[in-house]
Amino acid sequence: MKSLHEIWAKGENEGHLTLLEHTRQVVEAIEQLASDYSWNFDIKLARKGAILHDLGKAHPHFQRKVNKIKGASLAENRKYDYIHRHEISSMAFLPCFAREDWAALVEMVIAHHKSIKNDPRNRGILDLNDNDPTWLENHLIGFDEWVHYGLQILKIFKISSEPFGVENAQEALNYAMEYCLHCKRGWSTWRGLLKSADHFASAFMFQTSKELEHLFKTPELDFYKNPQRESDLFPLSIVKTNDTRRHTLVVAPTGAGKTDFLLKRCKGRIFYTLPFQASINAMYHRIKDDTKMKKGIRLLHATSKIVEGDNLDEQVLQTMPGSAIKILTPHQLAAIIFGTPGFETIMLDLKGCDIVLDEIHTYSDEARAMVLEIVNVLLTLDCRIHIGTATMPSVLYRELLKKLGGTSEVYEVKLPGEELDKFDRHAVFKIESEQEINSILSEAFKKHEQVLVICNTVREAQETFERFDKEENFESIPKMLIHSRFKRGRRVELERDLKDIFNGNGKTKKGLRPCLVVSTQVVEVSLDISFDRMITQCAPLDSLIQRFGRVNRRRSSETLNRYKPVHVIKPSKNTLPYKAEIVQASYDQLPGHGEVLKERALQDKIDSVFSTLDIKQIDIHLKFRNGEIQMKKLTNNKKAVLIEALEIESATCILEEDRENYLHANWSERLDMEIPVNYKTMSRHREKYEQLLVGAYPFVVPQKNEDHRKIGLQLLDHETFI
Repeated sequence: MKSLHEIWAKGENEGHLTLLEHTRQVVEAIEQLASDYSWNFDIKLARKGAILHDLGKAHPHFQRKVNKIKGASLAENRKYDYIHRHEISSMAFLPCFAREDWAALVEMVIAHHKSIKNDPRNRGILDLNDNDPTWLENHLIGFDEWVHYGLQILKIFKISSEPFGVENAQEALNYAMEYCLHCKRGWSTWRGLLKSADHFASAFMFQTSKELEHLFKTPELDFYKNPQRESDLFPLSIVKTNDTRRHTLVVAPTGAGKTDFLLKRCKGRIFYTLPFQASINAMYHRIKDDTKMKKGIRLLHATSKIVEGDNLDEQVLQTMPGSAIKILTPHQLAAIIFGTPGFETIMLDLKGCDIVLDEIHTYSDEARAMVLEIVNVLLTLDCRIHIGTATMPSVLYRELLKKLGGTSEVYEVKLPGEELDKFDRHAVFKIESEQEINSILSEAFKKHEQVLVICNTVREAQETFERFDKEENFESIPKMLIHSRFKRGRRVELERDLKDIFNGNGKTKKGLRPCLVVSTQVVEVSLDISFDRMITQCAPLDSLIQRFGRVNRRRSSETLNRYKPVHVIKPSKNTLPYKAEIVQASYDQLPGHGEVLKERALQDKIDSVFSTLDIKQIDIHLKFRNGEIQMKKLTNNKKAVLIEALEIESATCILEEDRENYLHANWSERLDMEIPVNYKTMSRHREKYEQLLVGAYPFVVPQKNEDHRKIGLQLLDHETFI
């Protein structure tokens, strides 16, 4: 018989942790989370759930799997050819606890990995009860042998128990099944609590104690409240933020001081949302540098595990509950309306917090519908909601104002026309085709200008960059390419270089001059960059205005009433990823021939392009309606709604050169190697790439790292030899 220290909870690629060590870490995490969440948890009962949750991993089926043991014969392999879920085997230890605790313990444990029903792979307890008549016996195979490991752990945690046998264990498993069978509609705070503690401890393992010290702190925002930051150049900096109304709606041009204003309106922990990965990266570093916070500020990446076959197991990465400031995209909040795995943990973390929805106008129709539904749920969680935008259609503004409770609940801030006039800064030129670009660039480089070229898709950006890179006339011009399909670690490097070298505070104080940056729309929001000239493909007007905000952005007394050129290419037949009619209408609203784009005229132009609130119907996917969860407790929405309904970067790739490092890295090291890719793009290539079943389940792409550093991900074929 093995010793307890030979019973593993996690395998070699997951930290190689014993069951006892993992249990200790989860217990420590759940005690603090139960105390600090804005919910009335029984901490002693929560502790019992953490002790119980993984005891079923002592089962021989799990131990063979975690130790990667293969049978010596076909007969031995067949012996273990059945579905085993360790959380179901954990239910065997219910008799060790008071009967009145069983319901809460079942809610914490039985579904902390799988939905009890309609799991994508039919491995929930009710799925097994419907499809596998031997499920109960299989989960108790060899019980008399492995029960001792669980009892030892219970004893270590001072939980005494009368001796019990397999009959008592069978009764406990049947109780769990019956409890799940009779669950009503709703959601389980207990499930969310255990999942958040388990994820936290799994992420930090032996650092759990240290990391727990920094949770549930109110952020220190004194930097933004410093009177020395007040300036007429940034009109929102001198607008009072102490209005007693709960929510905020602020509309102001890029560079008016929206970020400071929104943060000053916050009173508690903050969820700060922005639409693009690049923008949340930039905001993370900006706030971290401003506040000097070493801990308590988190940057989150959305991810979905795409498993074998056609099953999509979506798991929003929410391993960091209790952060003082959490910076993310709204897609990572979408679980609360769609009911995808992890939605309970997010709802626990959100309750009573300040939610900043920055640049809300930039979303697609589907994403805009999603954000409006998220607002509905946030209101039920007693959140304070602060919305900032540079260009919001009036119909959307009115809808948000109504949802937030009208003028009695919402502090509205808009700049007067005379103040908007001070933000006129762009002379617009319309160009017929891309054939005119080279002559524009030649003129710009003679003037030592920093030029930003924006394309609407990654492929167009890559092709444009490669074309410029081969152009002899531009050979000596420093160039860089930035888009979404770089390794996350590389993206951080590129964003830093973009800000500090190509356009910012490099050794020359003014950055490289001249220089050329080619990008996609990832630069539209919250990147603090200010170029001399832009050439851009046409896009929806709100997106174009955001892009223009990357030119002549720096505000000083010398820059007022000075205009810099933006060149907009006439729309072609292919306007993807945007709607052709919206792109054409936007182009028609722009001035040309170097005329100045007037800030005070933008609202009318926006309303002309977006005259109606085109909200895509996502009701078919919603699991939260009219203030209530519309699905059975302890279940998830198994449909891959974040992939099916929204165009998001939900698949993950890594380079072949990173494969071995990825297998043995911890979760944060893996993040740096990962390349986010739209699932619809990846689905066309998935059959030709190996997929790892660890981390974010990445596809392994045979691209050389040196090529990737320059151009980003290209979905190449493997070399073949005939």
